[in-house]
Amino acid sequence: MMIGYSNVMKAAAAGAAALLIIAPAPAAQKSKQTTTEILKRQAPEKKQHRLVLQVNTNEPAMMNLALNNATNVAQYYKDLGEKVTIEVVTFGPGLHMLRDDTSPVKARIETIALSTPEISFKACGNTQENMRKAENKDIPLIAQAEVKSGVVRVMELQELGWAYVRP
Repeated sequence: MMIGYSNVMKAAAAGAAALLIIAPAPAAQKSKQTTTEILKRQAPEKKQHRLVLQVNTNEPAMMNLALNNATNVAQYYKDLGEKVTIEVVTFGPGLHMLRDDTSPVKARIETIALSTPEISFKACGNTQENMRKAENKDIPLIAQAEVKSGVVRVMELQELGWAYVRP
């Protein structure tokens, strides 16, 4: 069976039309975008970093380690131009870290609070109350300490996706 010349031409025209529909547009027709624009569009948004540090021991070395961790993390993200929020949560014997009358790191906390607003300090209100009963006196906290329930605060922050470190 012979195929007529006009049928071959019709088939060729249909094939060419199909290629035009599925073929990518020539580079000249693409919008001109710089590499920077493409990278900005593809780059993920900067993540908000959040860290909770737990202190539950009355050991000055551990308190200083927690403060070192906090300041190092804050500086790391500052150098990257990224935001970080850090909470140092104390409970149990660790409450001494934030006690005005017994803290071995009181001066250092005062300095950190003035220079590094990304770092905050939370004192367990339950521990404070138990110490008040045991010592039969009010338990003064340093000015930088906010009172919360320590374990509950750590738990809530973890539920919100905060990174957790216990030095």
